[in-house]
Amino acid sequence: MTDLIERIAQQRAKKLFKAEHANVQPYSGSVANLAAYSALIKPGDTIMGMSLTDGGHLTHGWNVSLTSRFFKSMPYTVDPKTGRLDFNLIEDLAKKHHPKIIISGATAYPREIDFEIFGQIAKKVGAFHVSDIAHIAGLVVAGIHKSPIPYADIVSTTTHKTLRGARGGMLLCKKEHAGKVDKAVFPGLQGGPHMQTITAIAVALAEADTPEFVAYAKQIVKNSKALAKKLLEHGFNLVTGGTDNHLILIDLRNKNVPGKKLAKALDRARIETNYNTIPADPAPPANPSGLRIGTPAITTRGMKEKECEMIAGFINKVVENIDNESAIEEVGKEVLLLCSQFPVPEHFIIPGKNNILSEE
Repeated sequence: MTDLIERIAQQRAKKLFKAEHANVQPYSGSVANLAAYSALIKPGDTIMGMSLTDGGHLTHGWNVSLTSRFFKSMPYTVDPKTGRLDFNLIEDLAKKHHPKIIISGATAYPREIDFEIFGQIAKKVGAFHVSDIAHIAGLVVAGIHKSPIPYADIVSTTTHKTLRGARGGMLLCKKEHAGKVDKAVFPGLQGGPHMQTITAIAVALAEADTPEFVAYAKQIVKNSKALAKKLLEHGFNLVTGGTDNHLILIDLRNKNVPGKKLAKALDRARIETNYNTIPADPAPPANPSGLRIGTPAITTRGMKEKECEMIAGFINKVVENIDNESAIEEVGKEVLLLCSQFPVPEHFIIPGKNNILSEE
């Protein structure tokens, strides 16, 4: 039965992402990334990924991650003025340092990524292209964001975030890399598979293969854009000036409120965010100038543009009353009232599927 469930998850992943091979065993996106690198190159080789402070992930070679100990890391940055990817800069760095892997993808980048250009740069310098779509996988399968599958040797993702499954990881690749990828995951990095997670991933992939999921993914972006627009009206500065996906990165310097302080105040107001670095951030990562927010969770609850405008108002009110606990408590009551009107769904119904673990 366990082999059957894993095979179903693999089949669904290949169908959804239009991939030649899928490995659904990684315990997390971090493990998946390390497995991808291990499958393609040797320790000591150079990898090139987005700088953590510019929106990249720890496992793209940042200095506190084991990926920077196993491999030589040469990070690329975004344009500090626009906050957007500078492909001329990335190509110049690649030609200068000759990385064995170029990593596309991000954890705090609010714009659509052109994976085709990354693939072209990688080919020019003889590098492999690994794409990390952990944050946008749900948008990719819904056809809202360009897929890296045609342009990357290996695609890595988590299975939660916009994909809305259980916490886990997944690797998608071309057939030529399948054997190396599978061996890199097991026995290379992991022991036994977590079958409870793989089962949940199989269910999530079935849910993602429905018109209802596509509607959810489209609403994620609509909500994100509505939230961004209202934040701009409240005088917030947004990195890149807006968003194309599920997340918004706020530059709080004009509000004179540190990201960490605001994130903690918003938490007391029942609004979950995280403090985050911004490109060329003058503040340290432990107390950065930015705040990262996303719309998948509120979209799952059924909230739409109107509610996003309300949320922008809640955030603004907390900023304006950052040292006023009674005002923050009042916002918390308003948030609780709003959430009570949009309860978290207990489960999702998949039309036409009596047994979502049956083989298609």
